[in-house]
Amino acid sequence: MTDTMLLESEFKAPRNMFNASADESRRAHAAERRGAGSIHDDAVASKLGFKGGTVPGSVHMNQLAPLIVRVYGEKWFERGGLSSFFTQATVDLEKTKAVGEPGEERLRLRQYNEAGDQISENTASLDPEDPGAELVRRMAMQEPAAEGRLRILEGFKVGDETGGTPVKVERKALMAQLETITEDLPLYREQGVLPPGLAIHLAHMARGVVLARQKPAVGLFGALEIRNLAGPLKADVDYLARTKVLKLSESPRTENIWYDVILADAKTKIDAGVVRFQIRLMKGSSPLWADETKAKD
Repeated sequence: MTDTMLLESEFKAPRNMFNASADESRRAHAAERRGAGSIHDDAVASKLGFKGGTVPGSVHMNQLAPLIVRVYGEKWFERGGLSSFFTQATVDLEKTKAVGEPGEERLRLRQYNEAGDQISENTASLDPEDPGAELVRRMAMQEPAAEGRLRILEGFKVGDETGGTPVKVERKALMAQLETITEDLPLYREQGVLPPGLAIHLAHMARGVVLARQKPAVGLFGALEIRNLAGPLKADVDYLARTKVLKLSESPRTENIWYDVILADAKTKIDAGVVRFQIRLMKGSSPLWADETKAKD
């Protein structure tokens, strides 16, 4: 570790490249638009009480990488963890900054907008199995959903697994993201290393498999975690994604599913990394919760 003082980034303006109101070149990068629609779309997000189409939490994680590298060096991409819990959504070009506090066991990071509202709470370390990682604490805090309470996630069980889904990020996709990324690092272009946001995207390609039985609802990232086991994760490399459901919970506004995506190098069969997701599925976007939504109105 090289820094023992408080670290701070400049304010940067992350892009919501998935907004349906964007121009044609941006729309080409749009997220899946099936079922109840996308939380990144202004019209959909506004109906659910957000300021507008939200910037994916994975995009905010890119802003943390330079502070992590200052503390741990580029070896973090080989064997290190980043654990992020999102506390408030942002919209396109809403400026945020990152603040980091190095410690003996881990680096604690927070992100804020210009109004001072906290956007995320994060930890990073060179231990991908860090027992003090932010999501270890957050997942333990959530009570499992009572039997019969889940409607959008009806039929899902802890321990559900899938395996063998081919996933890959093409080099051209990496280069396209680097045109809008808030924080660029030389190893992205020179070595084809995936920024945190694209590492999440790589694993997110398995969503259609792990959530194949999900009833239509608008979802968003509640929490994300990257654990590099034998990295770095790179563009133009074929990976096989296995998934496992870890926890099912609910809140007054959401149904929540926690699951891991384990990414193995397709050639060597060695596990290169693990991405943990908490997906929050908005009850207000689902007709399955219309009775309770009307009762509250």
